[in-house]
Formats: sequence, structure tokens, C-alpha cells
Amino acid sequence: MAARDRVVHLMRQLERAACRCPAHSNTFHQGAGACTVRKTDYAFEMASSNIRYGEGVSREIGMDVRNLGARNVCVMTDSNLSRLPPVKAVLESLSHNGVRFRVYDSVRVEPTDTSFKEAISFAKSDCFDVYVAVGGGSVIDTCKAANLYACHPDADFLDFVNAPIGKGRPVTGALKPLIAVPTTAGTGSETTGIASRALRPTLGIVDPLHTLSMPERVAANSGFDVLCHALESYTALPYHQRSPCPPDPLLRPAYQGSNPISDVWSRHALRVVAQFMKRAVRDPEDLEARSSMHLASVFAGIGFGNAGVHLCHGMSYPIAGNVKTHTAKGYSVEHALVPHGLSVVLTAPAVFNFTAPMCPERHLEAAEILGADIRQVKMRDAGPLLADTLRSFLFDLQVEDGLSAVGYSKDDVPALVSGTVPQ
Repeated sequence: MAARDRVVHLMRQLERAACRCPAHSNTFHQGAGACTVRKTDYAFEMASSNIRYGEGVSREIGMDVRNLGARNVCVMTDSNLSRLPPVKAVLESLSHNGVRFRVYDSVRVEPTDTSFKEAISFAKSDCFDVYVAVGGGSVIDTCKAANLYACHPDADFLDFVNAPIGKGRPVTGALKPLIAVPTTAGTGSETTGIASRALRPTLGIVDPLHTLSMPERVAANSGFDVLCHALESYTALPYHQRSPCPPDPLLRPAYQGSNPISDVWSRHALRVVAQFMKRAVRDPEDLEARSSMHLASVFAGIGFGNAGVHLCHGMSYPIAGNVKTHTAKGYSVEHALVPHGLSVVLTAPAVFNFTAPMCPERHLEAAEILGADIRQVKMRDAGPLLADTLRSFLFDLQVEDGLSAVGYSKDDVPALVSGTVPQ
């Protein structure tokens, strides 16, 4: 019982804290007249972008933009994707439908404050009425930020960034429509906002043909993000234990804690990962596996986009942000890089061994979904079993073995801890 209380205490601290990660952060704006009747919430909401799925569906995007009445479209991508079929398909569709557009192809993989500001500057340089993001989570979330600040030209960069880093202002002004075209099967950014529901894409175009261009390690690291989205949202603090109770439904956070609807999406995503992820990594031409992982990314995105994530993601940002020399296989970038999915999954065995006392039955179920035999396992052993199951899964996919494998030593632990605490 003491172990469970310890975990619950930490999880409650986490849900009260602000996360600076663009893809997973959550802002709670405490207004006047706070709820005095209930200490914890009693309700949850479900929200997601519209999603269109199908092989070759990118060909429709020109019609979508035209139907929105767009006269000047901002297309955002990164320098590698700008030469690949997904971007070509989108630009051809725009041109075929007579849509005027400009391309910004300098989005940084694993964005920084500087790269965000450069994209925002481009967005402010013209009068764009629709945004189209073609890429992984880095591209889609950068495009969300560019749209936000272009529509709030007088805002300071830190105005909408969560406290304690920024001012945590709510997004009250209308944004331009944004269509997200994910090319990786991982972040689920096509379904979610950045802290605020207002930043959700208007439409996510999920074309599984685009995943065929992912190198093996990109497919692996993207899949690890799906895995951790599903596991973390399924084991997040339940919505009815989250505090404080919002004084107004407008103030209910997007990340509300695990709930009966998000559980359905998270659990199903985990099953798809268990069935198809290894195939998707090992054979880039396995369209069934890569298509299934693309959908699993959407499923997990809907799950965590309403429930939230916790420790794996909280610890991942300093792991990725303090990288010194690690070179990520399969990524054509000129800077040191620990890809997001890798930075998340490296701590997963330790995290779920730690969190299991809070909801051992969910950890045990997750281990079973991932292939473990739980018939003779006691509840108190749920954490070690899930941790071992995850280690085996990572070993089979040749993941770097711990923080030392990506360039960290014991001397770096204090910096990693100080980077984690604000999350």
C-alpha cells in the first residue's frame, strides 16, 4: 500500500506540473471562482481532429484546401521530406486544383526554440489562410505553433508556453485551418493540439503509402512513441482523481487523465503495436504492417490526446535536449540527435516497474497484450513482468541499451533530473 501511495503522490504532482513539450504539454488555467464543492474532477471530455484514412488519400488535399476557400497556403515540411513522394503528392494536388502556395522546408527534426521562431517568422511574412503540414510530429507541431503566433502577431513567444517556463496564456483567438499529413507512424500529432484543443488540426490526412518512405530506425523510433503513448495514457492518473475541479468546463484541461473512452483507444493501439510493429520495422515494403502502425498512431493519439502521458515522456525531453554527440541511425541530420521515440522508450522498463503499484491490473494486462504469460503471475509482480516484457521487445528491435548508449554518464544525472522536474 505504501508503494501505491508513493506512486499516486508522484502522479498527482505530475498532473499539476506544466510540461514544456509541444506535442504533449497541457495548460490548466485557474480562473476566479474555483470549484469549492469538489476537490477532484468528476467528468471528462473527448476531442480529436477529423481523420481521413486511405491509400492515396493525399490526392484529395487540393480539393480540401479549395473547399476551404484558401487563396494562399503555407506548406511546411523538412528538408529531407521535401524531396520525397509525400510532399510531391501534396504539392501536385495543390497545383492541380489551382491553389497558390509557398513552401517552408526548414523545419528542424526535434525542434528547438530557435527553429520554432524561424518557422513563425515565415508564417508572419505572408497572409496565409490555410496551413498544410507534411511530415512527422516535428513538422506538424512546428506548423501548429507557426499558425498560432501568426494569428497572434503581438504575442511574445513565451505567452502561450506553459508555466513555469512561460505565461501559460489561454488560446482565445481563432486560428487558420490546418491540415496535417503525417509521414511517420508515431506522434499522433494529426489528432492533438499543443496544450490547447484550439491547436488541433482541422483535418488529418492519414495516407499509409507515406509510411513506406520511412527508414527502418525511423519506423522503430516512431513505433516506440506509439507504444509509450498507449502505455502511459492507459496507466495515467484517472480523470476523477485529477485536481483541482475546474470552475468552468472551458477550463477543463485537454489532458484529463485515463478515462473509459481513452482506455479503448489506448488498449487497441497497444494490441496493434504488439501484432505489427516488429514486422513494420523489419520490412519497409510490408504495407499491411506499416498501414496498421499508421492507424495505431492515430488510435494512441486519440487516447493520450485526451488522457495525457506521464513519466516516460516527462524524462524524455532532457534526454533529447541535452544530447551531446549521439548520432541517430537512419536520420539525415547534421546535429546530434536522440530521436523522440527513442528518448521516450529508453526509460520505459524502469518507469512501468515503478508505476505498477498504482494500478497493477492495468500493467499486468499490458504485459499480456505484449505477449507475456500472466497465468501464474501475482499482482505484486506486475511491474517486474511488464518491465521484462518491454526489455525483451526492445532487445528484439535492437534498441540502444540505456542512457549510456546514447552518450550519458553518471555525471549527467543531475542535469537530467533538473530537466525532468519542470515536466
